[in-house]
Amino acid sequence: MARRPRDIGTDAERAVVRVLRASGWPHAERRALRGGADAGDITGTPGIVWEVKGGNAARRAGDGQVYAWMLETDRERRNAGADIGVLVVQRAGVGPANAHRWWAVMSMADLGRLHGCGLSSLTPVRLLLCDAIRLLRESGYGKPLTTSESSS
Repeated sequence: MARRPRDIGTDAERAVVRVLRASGWPHAERRALRGGADAGDITGTPGIVWEVKGGNAARRAGDGQVYAWMLETDRERRNAGADIGVLVVQRAGVGPANAHRWWAVMSMADLGRLHGCGLSSLTPVRLLLCDAIRLLRESGYGKPLTTSESSS
């Protein structure tokens, strides 16, 4: 029996919440649906909106689909009044147990905000979720990096 898209999305969101909780955001949790003023899939990470895409749609997504999801993520960032929007996309061959290796896609504008630059482009930049988390924590989001995390 085929799984429902909502169940696939829920599983992906849960996987990302587990990674976030273990990586500096102990209060991360799935956000209840908000209707037209959607503010992302995960809450408990002040200043950051997370949009999560999983299943075959994510694993097979082309550039156009990723860009459309980036526009959605940016709209949700504005709805939430957040500083940063992160689109997390499940990678082909990488299951939920390794969600830290899924793609994190951020706009050049958001990366510019992290570095104090005045970029305005929504051009997507792709990195591993674990690397995006490190970058965000180095920029003051989430729990500060420990000495051992800083040196690795």
